[in-house]
Amino acid sequence: MLEKITIPIDTILTGDSRAVLKTLPDDSVHCCVTSPPYYSLRDYEAEGQIGREATPEEYIERLVEVFHEVKRVLRPDGTFWLNIADTYCKRPQQGVKRKDMLGIPWRLALALRSDGWYVRSNIIWEKGNAMPESVTDRCSRSYEHIFQLSKSKNYYFDRAAIAEPIAPSTLARMRSGRSGSNKYAERVPGQTLQAINRPRETGVSEEELPTHRNKRDVWHINTTSYSGAHFATFPPQLAETCILAGCPAGGVVLDPFFGSGTTGLAAKRNGRHYIGVEINPAFCRLAAERIAVEARRKPNGARQEDSAKVSASADKAAQNAPESPETAEKEGGA
Repeated sequence: MLEKITIPIDTILTGDSRAVLKTLPDDSVHCCVTSPPYYSLRDYEAEGQIGREATPEEYIERLVEVFHEVKRVLRPDGTFWLNIADTYCKRPQQGVKRKDMLGIPWRLALALRSDGWYVRSNIIWEKGNAMPESVTDRCSRSYEHIFQLSKSKNYYFDRAAIAEPIAPSTLARMRSGRSGSNKYAERVPGQTLQAINRPRETGVSEEELPTHRNKRDVWHINTTSYSGAHFATFPPQLAETCILAGCPAGGVVLDPFFGSGTTGLAAKRNGRHYIGVEINPAFCRLAAERIAVEARRKPNGARQEDSAKVSASADKAAQNAPESPETAEKEGGA
């Protein structure tokens, strides 16, 4: 059973993550799921925005500063799920030529490791419906990275919550006997022979057959459209997978780059709380309304307000955005 939560929850904090995170207490959130602005990709028209730095080194340095505060705020058993993509050099820099791939994801991951994080997994997010690229001298990109990091050696991870169904072909192999000469029984130096491939006279009984396996580190998740005013939203299924694995029911998920609120949306759908930090006041209002619309859904899943109204609300918010940092409380309840 989780202890009583004493920090503001289901809340969007407006301001620079580096400053806002300093207001949160140590060891107070269970999980962090985020997708920071990618380097040199878009200008979100917010003063102090990360992603518009002069060099990749400066970009990574600023992200490490943000995530250092995330590490302080994260509980000792917490996990950090970081979605990041690579980009290409647009103008020559020291040691980098134009058109070079910059290697941002792993440069950031290694910098975070040097700052004390455990880098536990490099998950590949494969987008089956990736946008086409107008390139003729390389393959089109269709994946991004999701790094699973932890604050401590031991941490909360619910592998059963994200386990995958076992393939029918695997179940068929398990139901049958295996001779010592089957091709799967050949031992490979340095590898342990899987139990499923060990010689046996009879197959595994139906009662003993497993139904699921540990989730693999290539996730096939399509992007989803959103008619709001935010440019880059990652799919709720992606955030939900990270949250189910990394945050216990009733826990708190932090997103220091809240954007349109996908992490908060996924948290509330799955019985968790959220704290979002976003530098752009218009996006704060957009995210708050998006989550409120979800909360007002009817039991059968029909919306009482459609996404067009959310978009209109965001446009109005952009015109009336406050100049100073504030807390944008989510309307409509949890």
